[in-house]
Amino acid sequence: MHDNSLWLGRMRGPVKTAMMVFIGLTLALYVWLIAQHLFSDTAYGMFEMIRPAGRPLVLVMLIIFSLALFFASLFLSDTKGAIESPPEGGFDLVSVVLGRLSMIMTTFIVLVMFYEVVSRYVFSKPTLWANELSLWIAAFVFLLSGLYAMQQRSHIRIYVIYDMMPRWAQKLSDCISVLLIVGFAVALVWGGYTDAENRFMRMETFGTAWDPPIPGIVKPALLLIIVLVALQAVSNLFADWHKDPSEMGSNDDIDEVEIENIRRTLEEQK
Repeated sequence: MHDNSLWLGRMRGPVKTAMMVFIGLTLALYVWLIAQHLFSDTAYGMFEMIRPAGRPLVLVMLIIFSLALFFASLFLSDTKGAIESPPEGGFDLVSVVLGRLSMIMTTFIVLVMFYEVVSRYVFSKPTLWANELSLWIAAFVFLLSGLYAMQQRSHIRIYVIYDMMPRWAQKLSDCISVLLIVGFAVALVWGGYTDAENRFMRMETFGTAWDPPIPGIVKPALLLIIVLVALQAVSNLFADWHKDPSEMGSNDDIDEVEIENIRRTLEEQK
């Protein structure tokens, strides 16, 4: 198991065990909630899930669910995709783990929308929370995937002029690009910190029937993650400083595995 580990090493087994335990506890609590809705008039619903004050059981459930997501992100980050760049430093690991979290959260968006469609069109019982919850999750998917894309160097880049430059000019261009990113992050934090703090302190809500605190959480998270993106850009600059330019575009290479799968699929359809 350790041979297949990307960075966890001996901790891969304990992390996997912790992931399975907390996922099991989350599923057990979910089944218990369903049973409560069937046999009790005081069952907790989605309204109570975002208002845990005075409800210790809800708080415990949220903590267990958060730990399940945390350990799942850690465990999944210990493997590398076919065209994925491996982490090269301590900060890269942070970005990869958060990238795995965004992938998991994408699955939850699908599940939430699937639940809403079935509830609305099969049982004629639409929810009050599915749209807001999907927007809430999607906001974090958007932010975290941007950080992951920065770590993978997968943002759209045009090399027509860059490839014609000598190496010293390429390094200068990289420095200018990173300075622009850092400057944008500083300006965004400078201009948005007070507003983000006010929204967070009063836990500003969305103003709907379910009324989740989306503005009060997403706005501070936006500033935090843009700082992480800037730090990742600086980390990339140091990591790529002594690399040959041909080594820095590995994510743009053709995925031979995918091409082979497409070829096999076409042959099977003949």
